[in-house]
Order: sequence, then structure tokens, then C-alpha cells
Amino acid sequence: MVRSVFTLLFLVSFSYAFAQNVLVSTLQGFDAAVEGANAGDTIFLTNGTWSDVVLNFYATGTSDNPIVLTAQTPGEVILSGSSRLKIYGEHLVVRDLDFQKGSTSGDAIVEFRKSSDELAQNCRLTNSRILNYNPATDAIDYKWVSMYGSNNRVDHCHFDGKNNEGALLVVWLTGQANHHRIDHNYFANIPSLGRNGGETIRVGTSTNSMTESRTIVEYNLFEACDGEIEIISNKSGFNIYRYNTFRNNDGTLTIRHGNDCEVYGNFFFGGKNKSSGGVRIIGERHKVYNNYFQDLSGTGYRAAISMMNGVPDAALNSYFQVKNAEVLNNTLVDCEEPFAIGEGSDSEKTLAPLDCVIANNIAIRTTGSKAITYTDTPVNMTYESNYITGNVGISDAGIVNEDPGLELTDGHWRANSSSAITDAEARAVSYLDLDIDGQARDENPDIGCDEVADSEITNFPLSQEDVGFDWSHSGTPPLLTVHKIDDKINITYSNGRLVIHGLETTDLPVRLIIHDLQGRRLIAENIAKTDFSLPLDFGGIHIISLENQQGVIRYNAKVLISEKR
Repeated sequence: MVRSVFTLLFLVSFSYAFAQNVLVSTLQGFDAAVEGANAGDTIFLTNGTWSDVVLNFYATGTSDNPIVLTAQTPGEVILSGSSRLKIYGEHLVVRDLDFQKGSTSGDAIVEFRKSSDELAQNCRLTNSRILNYNPATDAIDYKWVSMYGSNNRVDHCHFDGKNNEGALLVVWLTGQANHHRIDHNYFANIPSLGRNGGETIRVGTSTNSMTESRTIVEYNLFEACDGEIEIISNKSGFNIYRYNTFRNNDGTLTIRHGNDCEVYGNFFFGGKNKSSGGVRIIGERHKVYNNYFQDLSGTGYRAAISMMNGVPDAALNSYFQVKNAEVLNNTLVDCEEPFAIGEGSDSEKTLAPLDCVIANNIAIRTTGSKAITYTDTPVNMTYESNYITGNVGISDAGIVNEDPGLELTDGHWRANSSSAITDAEARAVSYLDLDIDGQARDENPDIGCDEVADSEITNFPLSQEDVGFDWSHSGTPPLLTVHKIDDKINITYSNGRLVIHGLETTDLPVRLIIHDLQGRRLIAENIAKTDFSLPLDFGGIHIISLENQQGVIRYNAKVLISEKR
């Protein structure tokens, strides 16, 4: 069934300087609309398949009035062939687009820049999808999304089926902090590439790994992301990875280069016949806390928590020594190797982890031979108040080989008020004010990622329903304008007819005038009834006015009448 959608937005005050809302059906029309776009404008791509187009979305909006590029109907604009998108300017929003079953010859599908020195600021890609956009051979290297500039955001998108070389999403650094945000996305079904270059997310490069990025990666779901060992590859400083869920992946969240990163509030669940891992640590002053690890079968580099050995005087692309890492209040259940320390030790990687702390962690029911493995002995390692059962692998006063008394609740193992680890935390630090559930820790915190509390749970393991696009909302975003002198007057559009009701007898007669955006008069009708309708079979954006006998406007609206399946 085809029905029409009539969209209005009411304003407090009236202005004839309407924001432009342009429905375009060709690349030439799109380019013209972008060239003439001003803050607050919206450009709609007509429904259908757009093949082999390069959408250069270069414009400047404002924080209060961004310029929006969207689909006429969410999810019904398909970009295929060699189609791609370039976003450049400030305060731009792209939403509701669907890239399907195409490929490029080496350019990113979505790129937040115009050129190497013209980068996007405060721009956003949201509620969109890239699906199976792969070349004929996996050796062709390109990214699905390349984030440049600063303060940009990728959120509520669905990325599925990338099988070629090149990280799916890359944050590129240019010497200054990015402050990007990557959140509420679904990353899935990335087969093993069999070599480096198959990361799902990479933040930075080895070349600029000593640069701050300050990117936040949060509330994303990673599922069957098997491209390579590094699901996320951190290669810069001061980034935060929090509240993400990892399910059935063959790899780890790897802090490969850079310093001062935080990993907290994440859930890691293993998969069958996969070397599912957790967090791999390289570099200085990283904090890994309040995470939950379960059923992870990875060992060594892919252990639940792995600290690498470093190389003396390491080059930027080599392995820096782990120093001053803090691994606190994590819970590890049914993992093959909960802790792997000094991994990669060989004739080159000779520097064991130095001055690190492992405290307030729980590791139970280890499925491998021992819970802690030393490939090289760490220097000045501090253990405090860790409850680790079974064959621990080492002896230290900071390890209690005792069942902490967890129970399975809401899909993962938690403490209760009678558990041995309740109120038993020995090392309290300021950044551990919340637990993995988002509940406040009390003045006598519990060991592990979960605090026994009755307050609302705000963080939980994510499923596909919690992330990615939502194309269930109907109609076109209400971005158009209306002004009514009398609030009783109303105009609607139903079953191909424009319906006017609410007129008073004293208003009559009134004149209905409809113009298109080029100023051409399409309809001029005298109305002598309080309720009136007339057939209207054209779509697009139009100006609708009602005037009384003295030519005074009683109603003025800029409306979009579009067809929606």
C-alpha cells in the first residue's frame, strides 16, 4: 500500500525565512542542494537505488541548526555499486542511509573530510547501515568509515559482513586530540582475514601513537568479529573503551600502542570453537577495571587479560614495555587462561611488565591448567585481595584461593550479601565509584566487577535490539514550519486529499493558495465552507497559505508531502 505523509513542525513565532527542505532525485540535484544549503536545511534523497554516486556533503551548519542529509523514507535509500560519501564542514548530520553490496577501488565508503587538510568538525553519521560492501578480492584495502577532524560521532549504525583488507572503522590522527565518539553500533560477521589488517576498529596508527586521541568507544556490540586478533586496536593515547559487549569473537580488545587508556564496564563472552579473548595490554598507565569475562578460550596473546613483554628502545611500531598498569575489580568465570603475564617474551621482547597492580579481581573455575601464567616474571608486581580458585599458578599473599560465593543472576555471575568478597576490597581508588551495573559502590566496596546493591541497573550486556539502526519510525523527520493565527484551523493530508477544518463562519470566505519552492502557484481556491477538502496528487515541498478577504494570512505552512510505502 502507498500512503502519503504530511509533515509539519509548529513554531512559537512566525518567520517567512523558512529553512530549506529539498527532495532530490539526481546527483546533480543533490550537488545543487548542498551548494545552496544553509543552517537548518534538510536534504532528502528520494527512495530507490543510487548507484555509482559520490555524495560530497560539504556544508556548514550550527550546533542548534545542523544541516541534515537523510532518506526520503528511512532505510529505503540504497547506495550501491561504487557509491560513497564524503562529509566535510561543521555540524552536519547524515542519517537513514543504506550502503549495500557494492565496493570501492580503495577509497573509504564514508570519509569525514574533503582533503588531507580539510577535515570535518562536529559532524555525525547515524542510523545507517553498511552491508557486504566488499571487492572481488580481499587483498583490496579500504576502510568502511574513516573518521578525521574532531568531535565527530558515529552512532546507531549497523556494520555487517566486511571481508576485505583494511580496518572497518579508523580514527585518523593529525597531531591533536580528536574527541570523537563511537557508540551504540552493531559490528558483526567479519570472517578471518588470515593476516593483519582485519581490525574492526582502529584508533590511531603506530606513527602517531604517542599522540592523544581522547576518543570514546562505548555501548557497541561486537559479534562474530573474527577479522584478526585485534578486534579493537588502540594506537593512540587517552582513549576510553567502556560499556561495550563482545560476543563470539576470535580476538581481543588490544591496547597495541599508546598510553593512558581506560577499559571498563565491558562484557566479554566467548564463542564455540574460537580463541575468544579479553584485553591485551601494551604501554604505560593503562587502567582495566570493572569488566566481566566469561567462557573465553583464548590463551597467551588472547588470554582474558594479557600483559605483553616489551622491546628495549622500542620503535613506534614495536612493543613498548607495560608500566604502571592497573587491573582492578574484574570478574573472570570459566576462562581458559584468566591472566597471561610477560607474553611474547623472546630474544627481542625482553622487558617484563613493571610496577603493575592486580587487585580486587575474581577468577573462578579456570578451564585451563592454571589461572595465572608467567611467560616472563614481572618486576615489582603487586597483588591485593584477589579471589582466585583452583590451580592459581603462583603464590602470593595478595591471592586468596577460596570460593567467593557467586551466583548466576541475569545471565552472569554475581556476588550476594553473604559472599566472601562482599565489603572486602583492600585497594580503593577514586575512579572505582561505580560497578559494572552502573550502581554506586558503598564505603566498603566489594571485590570483583559487581557491587551488591539494590539501585537501578543502568549498564547490562547488549543484544542486537539495543544497538544499530532503527528504521521502524515512520514518515519524514518533522523539520518543516507552520504558523497559525487561529489554533483551531488545521490542515491534514489523507487518502490523496488535502483536508481543511476548524474554520469559523466569520472567517469565510478564505482563499487557499499553494506554491512550490520556486514560487510557482499550483492552486488558488476560494473556500466558502468551514470544512473543505480537495484532491492533491503531487508530492514534494510546498507553501500552503490561507488568506481572508482582506489578504491577511490566517495560516501559513511549509510542508512536505511525500509518498511512503
